Amino acid sequence: MIKASELPDTIAIFPLGGALLLPRSRLPLHIFEPRYLQMLEDALKTRERLIGMIQPNEVPGRGGTGLHTIGCAGRIMQFSETEDGRYLITLAGVSRFRVVKEIEGFTPYRRCDVVWDGFDRDLGPDETDTAFQRQGFLKLLERYFDARQLSADWETLKEADDELLVNSLSMMLDFDPEDKQALLEAPSLTTRRETLVTLMEYQLRGGQESEMMQ
Repeated sequence: MIKASELPDTIAIFPLGGALLLPRSRLPLHIFEPRYLQMLEDALKTRERLIGMIQPNEVPGRGGTGLHTIGCAGRIMQFSETEDGRYLITLAGVSRFRVVKEIEGFTPYRRCDVVWDGFDRDLGPDETDTAFQRQGFLKLLERYFDARQLSADWETLKEADDELLVNSLSMMLDFDPEDKQALLEAPSLTTRRETLVTLMEYQLRGGQESEMMQ
């Protein structure tokens, strides 16, 4: 377990739209671009072995791709090389961070100065959701899976701890990058579960509210 005092001021950044990493969760990644292979090699040389996952943020009227302000750092826990030089890695979510500024030059991948203030809970024990009404949530989830023709191990879902269930679904379900960002920025497990419910209900309605507003 990384302590708050061990978190670095500068980290490598992997901007990947739609990919969500949350504290105390695991994210498998496939690394194949040369710049990210270099990022992986450099990260493995550090004591913390951290990579910052963050959503790209398209800034109107500006060239290039911006970054959202908040991301989540993951520690490289597993990695294996394929015969053609690609890597399969697993990141374990450590803590969210806030971008201070992007560092120009020096590496083919992006790096940022970051701060970890305000995310102390990320380094603590698993969160619980005291207001969680699991039966109703699972009924909504079943409707959502049926509508998307998805399969699930329902026994495992029923037995999963609150945080594992909510965070795994937040990472796995196919939401837009902006929705993934909202799930990342949720200040507590309860608000993340509420956001997740809202997103599933909205998609089940087929975005009708948006169409009515237009």
